[in-house]
Amino acid sequence: MKIIRPIRLDDLDALLHMAQTAGTGFTSLPPNADYLREKIKLSMHSFATDVREAGHERYMFVLEDTETGEIGGCCAVEAACGLDEPFYNYHVGMTVHASREFKLYNRIPTLYLSNDYTGTSVLCSLYLKPEFRAGGTGRLLSKCRFLFMAAHPHRFSKKVIAEMRGVSSESGESPFWEGLGRHFFTIDYGDAEHIVGQGNKAFIAELMPPHPIYTVLLPEAAREVMGKVHPQTAPALHLLQQEGFRYQYYIDIFDGGPTVEAPLTDIRTVRKSQKLSTQVGAPSAGPRHLLSNDGVEDFRCTLVEYGPQPDSVTVDAATAAQLGLDDGKQARIVALSFSDG
Repeated sequence: MKIIRPIRLDDLDALLHMAQTAGTGFTSLPPNADYLREKIKLSMHSFATDVREAGHERYMFVLEDTETGEIGGCCAVEAACGLDEPFYNYHVGMTVHASREFKLYNRIPTLYLSNDYTGTSVLCSLYLKPEFRAGGTGRLLSKCRFLFMAAHPHRFSKKVIAEMRGVSSESGESPFWEGLGRHFFTIDYGDAEHIVGQGNKAFIAELMPPHPIYTVLLPEAAREVMGKVHPQTAPALHLLQQEGFRYQYYIDIFDGGPTVEAPLTDIRTVRKSQKLSTQVGAPSAGPRHLLSNDGVEDFRCTLVEYGPQPDSVTVDAATAAQLGLDDGKQARIVALSFSDG
């Protein structure tokens, strides 16, 4: 059985290994043991704290194979970004240059350095080992956060965003960085990503030009990848689009990857999840669902095959034990796939 649970300190080695193998562009998990240890401690503190509104909390989850104990993936949610230092994006806007005398009219895409997403909740640190990428596990890892958010909405902002990894080559070069960022911060993209991963994004951003940038002045290779995702990130983007996330013309200042957003209450898994009473027994066959308890520190989530019932959910004894569900206890459930909006 694959379950989702909050991360613990004894997961550090597994987290470090994933950070080392994730590749360029995975800035929220730099392969630094001391840094990752502090991230785990922050997550544990966040789960343990009685929160009234979104703040500096960061909730990190891992995917565990209960038979082997192996950690197969991780994901996280930052409760509110930009509270300590500016949270930067480029907003892709439009500037019009026109002359009636010469009958000229030009619409030119323009990049504006923006802090518009300050205070929003951020989905981050999603990574799944290749050998675990089958049987709906990727959707479990991505969507489990929404069940936690549905159970505890006061811990999060009313708007949720995700910064998607932008295009880079197999050797780790980013066309967008080479076309723009390198001119103002003369280091390689991989080095810039390392600095960002250590929590210094604002430092680099403040060295970038604060005035609007006309994209026609950028190399064609840089313009072509604006708002595009890395091929390995395309499945994650598709899952978020199914949940109602949309690109609203904000991109990452380093690799040009798109930021997608959705109101928390409009996210499909949040909106369609149900709280039902648990019955421990032999469940009837049916389509796959996400099932969780409504805990905080003891939050657990997994995939089940479930035949719909009006007022309760029947769970086998092994699954109930893994999720900490007893007869009569409230469970949260939602279909893994949706046939409508």
